Amino acid sequence: MKPYATWRYLVKMIRYAPWLSLIHAVLWGAMNMSSLLPGLIASVFFDALTGEARLAGGTMGLVVLLAMLAVARAALWLIAGFVEITMRFTMAGLLRRNMLRHVLKRPGAQVLPYSIGETISRFRDDAYAAEDSLDWTDEIVVQGMIAIAALVVLWHIDSRITMVVIVPLVFVTIVAQRASAALGRYRAASSQATSRVTGAIGDILAAAPTIQAAGAEARIVAHFRRLNDKRRTTVLADRVATQALDAISVNMAVMGSGLVMLLAAESIRNGSLTVGDFVLFVAYLGFITEFTTGLGQFLAHYRQSGVAFERMDALLGSAPPAALVAPTPLHLRGPLPTVPPPVHVGADRLELVEARGLTYRHPGSDRGIVDVDLRLPRRSLTVVTGRVGAGKTTLLRTFLGLLPAQAGEVRWNGHLVDDVAGFLIPPNAAYTPQVPRLFSDTLKQNILLGQPETPVALAGAVRGAVLERDVRLLEHGLETTVGTRGVKLSGGQVQRTAAARMLVRGADLLAIDDLSSALDVETERVLWDRLFASGDVTCLAVSHRRIALRRADHIIVLKEGCVAAEGTLDFLLANSAEMRSIWDDTEDGEDRV
Repeated sequence: MKPYATWRYLVKMIRYAPWLSLIHAVLWGAMNMSSLLPGLIASVFFDALTGEARLAGGTMGLVVLLAMLAVARAALWLIAGFVEITMRFTMAGLLRRNMLRHVLKRPGAQVLPYSIGETISRFRDDAYAAEDSLDWTDEIVVQGMIAIAALVVLWHIDSRITMVVIVPLVFVTIVAQRASAALGRYRAASSQATSRVTGAIGDILAAAPTIQAAGAEARIVAHFRRLNDKRRTTVLADRVATQALDAISVNMAVMGSGLVMLLAAESIRNGSLTVGDFVLFVAYLGFITEFTTGLGQFLAHYRQSGVAFERMDALLGSAPPAALVAPTPLHLRGPLPTVPPPVHVGADRLELVEARGLTYRHPGSDRGIVDVDLRLPRRSLTVVTGRVGAGKTTLLRTFLGLLPAQAGEVRWNGHLVDDVAGFLIPPNAAYTPQVPRLFSDTLKQNILLGQPETPVALAGAVRGAVLERDVRLLEHGLETTVGTRGVKLSGGQVQRTAAARMLVRGADLLAIDDLSSALDVETERVLWDRLFASGDVTCLAVSHRRIALRRADHIIVLKEGCVAAEGTLDFLLANSAEMRSIWDDTEDGEDRV
C-alpha cells in the first residue's frame, strides 16, 4: 500500500487538534513578529542622534518602551513554550497510541516484523521526528511571513540592496531540493542501523544466560561491534550530509550579509541611506538570514520526516497509512475512563463451539495444520495430543485467532464467528500458553492484568491453580514482586500463576497449552481435580500427559498437521498405532517426574 506524502500526515495531525496547532502558530508568530520592533526602535534612535528624526518621548521613553517589550516577550515566550510542549506531546501521543493499537490488533501469536529494540526505536525516535517536523512546519511558515515583511520594509528603503538579500534564499532552496533524495537515503540507512543496534541490545540482555552457557560471549561482542561500526558509518554519513547542507545555508546567508554591508556603507557615504536605515537593514537582515538558514534545514528535515513516517507505517500491518494519524482519544487530562469488565450476554453462553476445516501453514514452510475439525460441547474436556512438531500449538492458536486461519470457520452455539480473535476472549474464552509471560509487577497484578479485583474470585483462582501454599510462603504474599518475566518464581509457579490468570476471568471455555509440563505428578493431579470440581468447565487442552488423557472426554491425535485419529482413550489405544506410540513414550517420562 502506497504511503501518504509527508504533508498529508502533517495536515492530518493538525486537524486532530486544530485549535492547539493554531494557538501554537499564532503565539510563535507573535513572538517572532515582536522581534521586528527593536529594530524599528533602534532605527528611530540612531536617526534621532544624527538629526534625521525626533523622539517624542525622549531617550527615557525609548528605554521604557524597550523594557516593556522585553517583559512582554518573556511572558509570551513562557506561554508559547508551554503550548509547544503540549502540542508536541499530544501529536507524539497520537502516533504512538495508534501504532500500539494496531500492534495489539495483530494476531497474538504472530511475531512483530522487527525486533523489540527496533520496534521501540520506531515508537521513540520516529515519533519524535514526526512531532518535530510538525512543530518546525508551524514555525517556518511564520518565519517566512516575517521574512517577507522584513523584505518589504527593506525594499521600501533600498530595492537594490534588498535584491542581494534574495539571491542566497533562492540558492539555498535549490540546493536543499536537489539534496533531499540523498538526505532521505542517508536518514533511512542510519535509522535502520540504529534500530539494529538497539534490537541487538535487547536480544543480548534477554539471552544473557544462554550466551554464557554456550560460551559465546566473544562472538556476540564481535557481532555487536560490527553492528556498531555499521551504525557509526551510516550515522556519520547522515550527519555529514545534513551539516553540509546547513553549512551551505549559513555561509550563503553570511555572504549575503557581507555584500549588504558593503553596499549599505556605500549608500551611507553618498547620503542615500541614513544611519537609522542602516541599523534597520542590519537588524532585519538577521531575520532574513535566520529564515534562509532555517529553510534549508527544514527542507532537509522534511525529507527525513518522510522516512520516519514510512518506518512507523510498517508497524500498522495491513491498516492503511491514514490509520497512523487517525483521530484517537488520548485522555491526557482528568481520570482515565473506567473499562468495565466484560459480561456475558445470555445468547453467548457456551453450549457448543465448533471449528471446521481449520488450516494454517507457517510462512515459508509446509509446517502447520490442514483441514482440522473440532467439536467442544459444554462441560467436556477435549485433549489434543501428538508428537513434537505435529501441530498441536498451531491448532490451538489458529482456533483462538492468535494465528490467522487460511481456511475454515468457527461457530459458537451454531452462529458463525466473524472475528475469532475478538470473540474468543474473556468472558467467552480464556487461554494459557505453553510458555506464559509474566511482568515485573506483583503476583496479584500478574493474575488480574488490570481486571478489577474481586476478593472471592481472586481467592478462588489462586486455589484453583494450586497456588495458595506458594502464596503463603512468599515474603509479601500476593503483593510480592515477581521480577522480570517472573524470574523470582519457579517454572511450576509461573505456569500456575498463568492458570490463576485464566481462572479469575470466569470464562466459559478454557484453552490450555501443555499447562502441566513443569508440574510434578501430584500437583498436576490436584490441579486437574480442582479445575473440574465445579462440573461446569469446558476445556480444550494440548497435552501428552497421562493424567490429562485419562480425564479426556474426547482425544484428537495429530500427525504432521492432520488428524490421524480421534475418539476416547480406550478406543484410540485399541485402534490407533500413533496413539499407542504416544502413550508408550510418555510412560517413562511421567514416572521420572
